[in-house]
Amino acid sequence: MRTEVIRVATGSRETVHDITGECHAFLERIEARDGLLNVFVPHATAGIALIELGAGSDTDLLDAMRTLLPRDDRWTHSHGSPGHGRSHVMPAIVPPHATLPVIEGSMALGTWQSVAVVDLNVDNVVRKVRLSFVDGG
Repeated sequence: MRTEVIRVATGSRETVHDITGECHAFLERIEARDGLLNVFVPHATAGIALIELGAGSDTDLLDAMRTLLPRDDRWTHSHGSPGHGRSHVMPAIVPPHATLPVIEGSMALGTWQSVAVVDLNVDNVVRKVRLSFVDGG
C-alpha cells in the first residue's frame, strides 16, 4: 500500500472542494496501475463525496445540508461557531471516505463524477486528506 496526505484549503465558508486532480496526480506519482484508491478525511466534521461539480450540484448539496442540518442552536454539541454541532453530524450523511477502483492508472469514475471534500465547518480552514492506493496485484 502507498499513502500520502495532502492539505486542502477549504476556507472559512461551507464548501464542496474538488480534489479529483490531486487524486489523479497521486496515482501518477506512484505509477499506479490496477487497484483501489481510498480517499479519507481524518476529521470529525468533513466528508468525501462523489458528485458532479460545476453544474450546480455542489450548490444543491450545500443547500440540502442546510435543510437537513440547519445552522442554529438546536445542537447539543455546541462549541465553536453557531450551529457547529451540525458539522459533527454531517459525516453520518456524507461519509469521511470513498474507495474508488483504479484501472490502468486512472480512477474509474463515471462521466460526471468528481471527488470532493465536503466541509460545513467554518472554524477549520485547512483539511488533511489521506490518499491510499492498494495494488490489485
